[in-house]
Amino acid sequence: MLKNDFCISEGCYFLSHSVGRPLKSSQQYFTEHYLSPWQDSNKEPWQQWLPQIDAFTSALGKLFNSPSSQFCPQVNLSSGLTKLVMSHPQLQQARCKVLMAQSDFPSMGFVMQKALPRCAEITFIPEEEDLSDIAVWERYLTSDIDMVFVSHVYSNTGVQAPISDIVLRSKMTNSLSIIDVAQSAGVLPIDLTTLDADFMIGSSVKWLCGGPGAAYLWVNQNQLEQCKPKDVGWFSHEDPFEFNINHFSYHQSALRFWGGTPSIAPYVIAVNSINYFADLTVRKVREHNLAMISNIHQHLSEFVVSPIQSNQCSGTVILFFKNKQQQILAALGKANMSVDERKHGIRVSPHIYTTKKDVNALINTIKLALKEFD
Repeated sequence: MLKNDFCISEGCYFLSHSVGRPLKSSQQYFTEHYLSPWQDSNKEPWQQWLPQIDAFTSALGKLFNSPSSQFCPQVNLSSGLTKLVMSHPQLQQARCKVLMAQSDFPSMGFVMQKALPRCAEITFIPEEEDLSDIAVWERYLTSDIDMVFVSHVYSNTGVQAPISDIVLRSKMTNSLSIIDVAQSAGVLPIDLTTLDADFMIGSSVKWLCGGPGAAYLWVNQNQLEQCKPKDVGWFSHEDPFEFNINHFSYHQSALRFWGGTPSIAPYVIAVNSINYFADLTVRKVREHNLAMISNIHQHLSEFVVSPIQSNQCSGTVILFFKNKQQQILAALGKANMSVDERKHGIRVSPHIYTTKKDVNALINTIKLALKEFD
């Protein structure tokens, strides 16, 4: 049973949309590839540490079906998005126009407001629009839009955006496309070579179970030469060890977005988990996830406020119980079931380590609570 591969405490864990559970093998892998080179030798550990960054981009390449040279480690999505937006001439031109959704994670909007030129115009698709419907995107993604920012999954609503159709539309309007996979990487299959977006940003902390600090950006090969990052450091250089303060030349790969002296520890942990899911395949994770959420849909359909169709729903089910919301949360907490709440309802995310028994326990706990508070 795959659940045995993960560190799972007592109770039922449904918070993979926030933080995925660590693999049991993570501690040993971290010790071997990070601590041991530092602790067990009097030699400088960098020569053993830096190959783990190559391992990180290689693992991402395997997961997303793209050359590893198109990935660059980042501290978080906000940092990665800032670097992307400030690097591209089309996004730094006067009166640049950007399209995103009111439902995007606020941090992404903050970046746009500060990284774009002052005269840039940001259009937000209103919250009441159905972001799973390509017709909505076609209405807003017009020929005057310079860039469209798309969250593959909207965390508060459990909506999956039709990213393939949106990318095709962006090519028709000559708009750049940036895809945010923070809430989908590891649970929804993504083939970057087939998708052919311009940029992608993501992290390892949620469904990929790799912890915080191991984010990444991806750059389409067709866009790479146009990107001239401003936030650079010696690891953005084509030869980081040239050590000539008067000469800078961008790295030929996406590593031009890297920056100064890198952190290593978060990426070591993430290498182990990303490789695990790449080998397992995200398709298998999604099949299991759909089976679990279908069970929830079947037994609690009247309370489901997130999409139900597999091509429209994310890995998360949103449940809303009106005036009984807090009582349900209390009952789940008492039963040691880890969920959380946003304004649209209670978020429940079954992962590969979630069993049918876990989901049935959730359903039964909710049904008993509803009877109790009738």
